[in-house]
Amino acid sequence: MFILMKKQNLFLLLLLVAVWPVRALEPEQVKPVKNLILMIPDGTSLATVSAARWYQWYLHPDKPKLAIDPYLCGTVRTHSSNDPIGDSAPTTSCYMTGYPSRAGYVATYPVSDPENDIYPTDPSRAYQPLTTILEAAKFLKQKATGLVCTCEFPHATPADCSAHSYARGRYDWIAPQMVHNDLDVVIGGGVSLLSEADELYLKANGYGIYRNDLEGMRSYTGNRMWALYNEKDMAYDLDRDASKEPSIEEMTRKAIEKLSQNENGFFLMVEGSKVDWAAHANDPAAMITEFLAFDHACQAAFEFARQNGETAVVIVPDHGNSGISLGSHTCGHTTKDGLMQVVSQVKLTAEGFAGKLNSEPASAVQQIFREYAGFELTDEELNTLYQCKSYKNSPVPEAERSDKGALASLYSSSLNGFVAKLITSKTCFGFTTGGHTAEEVFLAAYHPAGSLPAGMHTNIELNHYMAATLGLHGRLDELTAVNFAPHTEVFKDYAYEMVAPAEEKGSPTLVVKNRKDRKKQLSITPNTNIVKLGRKADEEVKLSSVIVYVDVNNTFYLPQSLADYLK
Repeated sequence: MFILMKKQNLFLLLLLVAVWPVRALEPEQVKPVKNLILMIPDGTSLATVSAARWYQWYLHPDKPKLAIDPYLCGTVRTHSSNDPIGDSAPTTSCYMTGYPSRAGYVATYPVSDPENDIYPTDPSRAYQPLTTILEAAKFLKQKATGLVCTCEFPHATPADCSAHSYARGRYDWIAPQMVHNDLDVVIGGGVSLLSEADELYLKANGYGIYRNDLEGMRSYTGNRMWALYNEKDMAYDLDRDASKEPSIEEMTRKAIEKLSQNENGFFLMVEGSKVDWAAHANDPAAMITEFLAFDHACQAAFEFARQNGETAVVIVPDHGNSGISLGSHTCGHTTKDGLMQVVSQVKLTAEGFAGKLNSEPASAVQQIFREYAGFELTDEELNTLYQCKSYKNSPVPEAERSDKGALASLYSSSLNGFVAKLITSKTCFGFTTGGHTAEEVFLAAYHPAGSLPAGMHTNIELNHYMAATLGLHGRLDELTAVNFAPHTEVFKDYAYEMVAPAEEKGSPTLVVKNRKDRKKQLSITPNTNIVKLGRKADEEVKLSSVIVYVDVNNTFYLPQSLADYLK
């Protein structure tokens, strides 16, 4: 009987351990570190990671695992403030600020939507800029800050770290904010988006500027640098000319090399931007190879962190995309070859194929597909190609092209779309959408003291964890109140007016005066960190934060300390 009781107690104990919830790591329990590297594979669903792992293993039997695999520790529920499906702007904004936001909002408090808000919102705070982890690391800890991306630099995810806007497409607002936020290192796309005025500001403040200059970036010995490639986004890794554009791994290593010279530490965000773009295009070869390129960058971050001993790494997508599945209704029983052989032979993305097809005569079509995809088109597939509206070299006049035919399901007015559909049709991959999805995303992390964010986290909780790793827990709201106060509050005791901009789409200048002392006057231009003093505006003050103007509520958001210049 005694033995039986012991066995029963042991069983109950094991059952209790199995069902008892493990407490999530509280921010106060996280040991702060010197450096934080946040890595975001944009729009990466878990199935994309699985596809990349299968692809790598198929081509390299000695590499069955990805660089991130030993560090996978949980999942994250990611969404916007009023929608379970978020775009990159509000979802990354939440990681950076601790507040969910609305579609298109960059590090900005959302407008209240009481019927749909997932968490309660404060209507009085609508449109207020929100301090990011990057900004807080710079303001409070004097850390170096950097961004790496393969999209254009003012795109949503990098912008979320270092700019503020309710309209993610307003690069004319966002780009100068990023410049004037005095980031130490920016490497990515967007040569055409760095204005002459912004370049002059950077050069005056000691930056090395490199436009489509790979060797210049590699040989630069300074620690403050902007290196940009292509007019806007960089090429997909599968299409990349390695003699002209760096890989995301090289960009990551270069950024770490520069930022780690700061004795106070650094914050770096690295975005594998175009996994998301490939997912929107339902292009499996591009999705897989873009994620693998990103995974190589993760390896670079892990190598530094393990050697350095004072660095945490967090890897998390901002949202899912495309509803990709490894298996579809067109496939029954399959094999490893059946799953991976076709996609493993593809040597160009759909975008790369479209460029190649439009640069060669129609007589070269079969050779192009043999060389870059490992197959030839059937007569029906070739005819469907000829019907594409954007196929410049089609022998069928554009007025006679039709979306009807034996393979109408492959028809797309876009040549990119045709190629993506064609390749997918020969695989066992499936897609439910060309848009974002609401499933949870993976979480991977490394912390030198083992303070890992294990389990399922909300996007808010992940912000709290990352802030805690830099000793910033609870400090972001404090900085928001100090640096992004409404001008109506800051200058309530002074006279002010808004001077209309010279350009139609420009922003106004805020002029503030001391009624009793006319010599004390401020001229404030938004999207910069420069304030001019005096009636002649002949003296400048450089702020540690940027000034933001929101046209919807006609409000400047700026530091409370500016009123001191009028006293």
